Order: sequence, then C-alpha cells, then structure tokens
Amino acid sequence: MLPKKIPQRMCIGCQTMFNKKELLRIVRTPEGEILLDNTGKKSGRGAYICSNLECFNKIIKTKKLAKALKTSIPDEFYESLKGHFHEQKE
Repeated sequence: MLPKKIPQRMCIGCQTMFNKKELLRIVRTPEGEILLDNTGKKSGRGAYICSNLECFNKIIKTKKLAKALKTSIPDEFYESLKGHFHEQKE
C-alpha cells in the first residue's frame, strides 16, 4: 500500500514549498472579502504564507498578496495579520 500523499503549497513570500498545514491561507471569497482561512477549505482564491515574519514583511513591501489574490488589500487586514504573527512567536 502506498503512503498517503501530503499536500504541498508554496509560500508567496519566500517561494519555498511547505506542507499545506504548516502555512497560513488567506482567501478572497467570491463576495470579495479578504479572510484568514484557518480551515483551508473556504471557497475562493487563496494564497499561502509561512509563519516567518520576514516573509510577511516582504509580501507587504512587494504587494505580493494583492497580486496573488488579484485585488487590493486594506491596511487594516495587514495590521490584523501582523497581530497573528506576533501571537505565534510567543
């Protein structure tokens, strides 16, 4: 019997492949909302970020998240997401 395949996704910041469960998924819903998807199952266009704070700063600086989701990202969302990175470090 073959071992179960573990899904891999690429971080949009560092372009490194990780297991899907190790990454944060940000999704643009069909209604146009930008949400943090903890389940990984919400419908819509998704982008993945690793938990590295340097990658997060890089996607803000280069606007890679907006390009990946094909929409503009409000600054309030970046602030709430930055809070999530600080929570993980503690």
